[in-house]
Amino acid sequence: MIKIQNWGRPRIYIALVLLLFVIAIGVIGFRYFSNYTWVDALYMTVITMSTVGFGEVQPLDDNAKLFTVFLISTSVAIFAYSVSVITEYIVSKNDPKKVQYRKTQKMILQLQNHIIIIGYGRNGKQAAAKLLAYNKPFIIIEKDAALIERYQSEELLFLKGNATEDEVLIEAGIKNADCLICTLPEDADNLFIVLSARQINKRLKIISRASQDTSYKKIRLAGADNVIMPDRIGGDHMASLVVVPDLIEFLDNLSIIGKRSINIEEISFEDMFDDEKERTILTIDMRSRTGCTIIGYKSPEGDYIVNPEADTCLRPGSKIVVLGRPEQINQLNKQFNI
Repeated sequence: MIKIQNWGRPRIYIALVLLLFVIAIGVIGFRYFSNYTWVDALYMTVITMSTVGFGEVQPLDDNAKLFTVFLISTSVAIFAYSVSVITEYIVSKNDPKKVQYRKTQKMILQLQNHIIIIGYGRNGKQAAAKLLAYNKPFIIIEKDAALIERYQSEELLFLKGNATEDEVLIEAGIKNADCLICTLPEDADNLFIVLSARQINKRLKIISRASQDTSYKKIRLAGADNVIMPDRIGGDHMASLVVVPDLIEFLDNLSIIGKRSINIEEISFEDMFDDEKERTILTIDMRSRTGCTIIGYKSPEGDYIVNPEADTCLRPGSKIVVLGRPEQINQLNKQFNI
């Protein structure tokens, strides 16, 4: 991870103050000892400090020569130091890597209730694609610089670092994040990250990958809300294609591939209404307003109802799941400003 020293700016301030201080002493000294004009005194000070070897404006007496010796002995080192610090600062401001780092930091500071994806492997890419389709703000923590350079774009915000370090999680804005998705291939790394993340942010929703059955319970105990086993899901999916192929193919078509293929949307009560007045599914008339069909309901207590009845009561804290074509989902999002 690129580190920009927090003492860089104070250093340039110190260098400028020292440089101006020495110039002021030189100008006042030449003005006093040789009765130079202010411009001549400044000229003599600069050529003395920079040791360029130009001639004197007028001959110096003994006092002026002693002052010049003093000025040279004290100013050359300060002048060289100031020039090096200023040059380093200018170069660092134009370093592409540091410019990108500052841009990333600025974007991270603007994130609120975002999602953090750990790792940009196969599962991380799939998670990022789905979040992009739903316009969800997210950041990806990845330690492979070559991979970041390959996939860095305006849509993908990367932070280079090792997510097992608390400092990297904090830098990614975990304290303000809404969810963390841990997709690393090693269960031990996922376990450690889940444990650290839960300690930093108690309200954070954590979803982690697991490869081994023995790791499932451990990751849950560490604080993960959900643990996904891709290999198990993959095997079950392949078997289902044999048992109920048409059904699985239909469900696969509901999956998100791009922004234009969103078929399912989840909406909370608070997204739909500004007050806490209870309503039924019939009264909100979702079908005629947007063309979407309500296929699921989640109560505030966490109970699920598939294909809820029209008289099902929507209460604060509840959610509904709707099904529709992409243009209907877009109409739904526009109506409720989702």
